Amino acid sequence: MKKILIVDDEISVCTLLTRFLSKNGYDVQSCTSGAEALRMLKNDAYDIILCDYHLQDINGKELFEKIHPLYPNSIVIFITGYADVRVAVDLIKNGAYHYLSKPLYPDEILKIINNASREGAIPQQPVAGTAEARPADRTVLPVEGYVTGESDTSRHLFEHVNLVAPTDYSVIIYGETGTGKEALAHLIHQKSNRKNGPFIAIDCGSLSKELAASELFGHEKGAFTGALHAKEGAFEQAEGGTIFLDEISNLSYDVQVYLLRALQEKSVRRVGGVKAQKVDIRIIVASNENLYESVLNKNFREDLYHRLNEFTLQVPALREREADLPLFVNTFLQTACKELGKDIPGISKPVWDLLMSYKWPGNIRELKNVIRRACLLTPAGKEITQKALPLELLNSRNLQNLQLNPNELMGEETASSLKSAATLGEQKRIMEVLQQVKFNKTKAAEILNIDRKTLYNKLRSMQQSK
Repeated sequence: MKKILIVDDEISVCTLLTRFLSKNGYDVQSCTSGAEALRMLKNDAYDIILCDYHLQDINGKELFEKIHPLYPNSIVIFITGYADVRVAVDLIKNGAYHYLSKPLYPDEILKIINNASREGAIPQQPVAGTAEARPADRTVLPVEGYVTGESDTSRHLFEHVNLVAPTDYSVIIYGETGTGKEALAHLIHQKSNRKNGPFIAIDCGSLSKELAASELFGHEKGAFTGALHAKEGAFEQAEGGTIFLDEISNLSYDVQVYLLRALQEKSVRRVGGVKAQKVDIRIIVASNENLYESVLNKNFREDLYHRLNEFTLQVPALREREADLPLFVNTFLQTACKELGKDIPGISKPVWDLLMSYKWPGNIRELKNVIRRACLLTPAGKEITQKALPLELLNSRNLQNLQLNPNELMGEETASSLKSAATLGEQKRIMEVLQQVKFNKTKAAEILNIDRKTLYNKLRSMQQSK
């Protein structure tokens, strides 16, 4: 039975939580001061510590600094009547598990404690003279069907997700194409108080200047040629929920003005309409470009940027979270095989080596497609081999091993002739572009103004001549 210590200077809170958690299968003890909590901790170890941040004799930060070196694997959850995101971020960075604001909802607390309990905190004996304590090693479980990852980078990201999700803060999500920005926005919605409301996603990159205002804010009948019927926009559709604007930097300057007004006034007016309608929505936006740089380049309104920038999340590229790769591979294997009605195949060592060494320019989306393709091409009962992998993956290791040294690319004897000098210049340019786009062959071919087949032929020739 998991042991829980409740520390709160309100006896009623201690009594309520002790009774509730005891009925749900936990061994619960409580106290009303930090000093008493420290005395109890010297005599016993606890799996989970539920602690009020504002105690009469000590604040949560000071208490945590005393608890954590003694029991680095105990899960500590803070509760307070004064929600402060900055305090919560600092606590979680230093190893706290979660942060709750009053009033407390027993079912929510039980859910968080059950999740923490499943993650298997292992209480340790007190450590004397520990100068530094590392945060407890915990596996971050999939949340709401979303694979959260196990790397330090992923844990840091989802600590911030857990902080901002229950608020109504506007959020900017940055990340390369394919990193899962929309999925992360959906997760924030699922973990928010608006989870029972709609989640409306709009790809701003697909909106023309003429149609953007209509798609976002709606239009009245006859507002423009072709407007045969009145139409509600995305903001009205998202009433009571969340609206997600992907690649927001693609919105024209004029539409940005309308968007700013809608956010400031919490109301929208349809194109061709005269009456403003109040809307209750939360906005999350995403971009693969730095919006502040767009502000400096006069491509994005500074006032809109500051209105949106209440909280920022950076989704790491897959190459920056290698520790998560096996988890993603296994998850996508299970999903693909379930879809195809197949048993989950094994993966040969050469394939694992390629998966781990590849730079994944298309990130999680590319990985998912590679796994789905491999599952489709692999016969039942067999393991996935290199034959089931796409060409760019098979060639990746050789391409990344190529250097820009002229003699290594062509050989010393041929580097002096005029023809070979031209070839050398071409090879150097190809390698420069490949490195610039992180070995994304499609992007490289576009920049070089050649098709992918031609690029692959040139790369094979470079490898043969090396």
